[in-house]
Amino acid sequence: MTKAFVVGHPIKHSRSPLIHGYWLKRYGLDGSYERIDVAPVDFGDFLKDFPSRGFAGGNVTIPHKEMAFLNVERRTAQAQRVGAVNTLWIDDGVLWGDNTDVAGFMAHLDGSLGTGWEQEVETALVLGAGGAARAVVAGLQDRPLKRIFVANRTSSKAEDLVADLRPGSPVGLETSAWEALPRVIPHARLIVNTTSLGMAGQPPLALDLARAPRNAAVADIVYVPLATPLLAAAAAQNLRTVDGLGMLLHQAVPGFRRWFGVTPEVTPELRALILADIEGHR
Repeated sequence: MTKAFVVGHPIKHSRSPLIHGYWLKRYGLDGSYERIDVAPVDFGDFLKDFPSRGFAGGNVTIPHKEMAFLNVERRTAQAQRVGAVNTLWIDDGVLWGDNTDVAGFMAHLDGSLGTGWEQEVETALVLGAGGAARAVVAGLQDRPLKRIFVANRTSSKAEDLVADLRPGSPVGLETSAWEALPRVIPHARLIVNTTSLGMAGQPPLALDLARAPRNAAVADIVYVPLATPLLAAAAAQNLRTVDGLGMLLHQAVPGFRRWFGVTPEVTPELRALILADIEGHR
């Protein structure tokens, strides 16, 4: 039996076991996927020990993605670029790390907006400068955009992100001061929130979208609640919206394929299963 995990601290609210459990059942595979709560001080030891516990690999979530990046033996190009690891596996005794958030976000964006959406987007605005923002920016850099603005309440973090991802970028990458957002929004045909603002228990993200381009799209990687205040404000302006659940579902695909040997599908049934769980824990 193949065993995999998701590791974080805290971890009890992770939906990853539901996602992978659904796929294991759907494809009739002999495997398991479990939550493991590991405090940051113990994470290094966990990385060394998990193969001896019979695990083929697993997912890494908050707050361990940067520590995983520093402690794996080999990294994919995507993980190296983003500076964070969310997927682990053992290959010939070597601990590898990948970042599947990039592919997860872009797959959901393509599915929500349709192929070719980037032909209408010259300028994108990414809010936040953490690991998720790095994955989003990296994904957008691979599309034929002209400019990406990064804005964060702590401006130095945005400056660090841009400094790390700008070298060799085919897309212009710039920072924007948070207070300058009203001047950027009218030019941004794609706006992506990667901050925790709008998440259940957090303050809302207050953006004036009245001056956003009429055909703009607004994405939020927060998925609890699914309809965040930002997405509600976007819908009120008749803008296209992209919720945060699809990124969670699509980023899980590469890891499952690597551990269990089957490429799983993100289906409406799976999405409905996770939505029902979210609604049940309100």
